[in-house]
Amino acid sequence: MGVIRAVLRWIGLVLAVLGALTLGLDVAMSVEAGSPAMRALGEWWFALSPATLNLAQAVTQRYLLPELWDPVIQTILAWPAWVIFIPLAIAFRWLGRRP
Repeated sequence: MGVIRAVLRWIGLVLAVLGALTLGLDVAMSVEAGSPAMRALGEWWFALSPATLNLAQAVTQRYLLPELWDPVIQTILAWPAWVIFIPLAIAFRWLGRRP
């Protein structure tokens, strides 16, 4: 059980770093643009690895549930990345807490 908690805390830490990084980049882009400029999670994913984004879509639509991709996952991919990462980081850190 201790290993599972450690892994959950580690995943939470990685997600927190990603959240802080994407939030910082969004703030920097907003300051530079002079108006709010936030990149969506889908934009980040496409910029880093378009092939895996396409693979995730194909697998979800063919083997899981087509309705899961559109509108559920597409909606999540349209949100700013930090809006996804920070709550997930909090959840994973909470799940991995010591009793």
